[in-house]
Amino acid sequence: MAVQARFLPLSDVAEILNISISQARALVRSGELPAIRVGGRGQWRVENTELENYIQRMYREVRDEVSQRD
Repeated sequence: MAVQARFLPLSDVAEILNISISQARALVRSGELPAIRVGGRGQWRVENTELENYIQRMYREVRDEVSQRD
């Protein structure tokens, strides 16, 4: 049985969201997507739950935008 990683590197985040790594980094640096820095080189990592929260928040924002237009 494979163990799912709790924290994802930005390359995985970018792949999941279908965006570039620089776009994923911008989301983290802006604070829109919470992340931590780990290791000697300070690699960004995003917790799975934070990524899911971000995705759900984006769905809510789009729903709100669409409902306001109607």
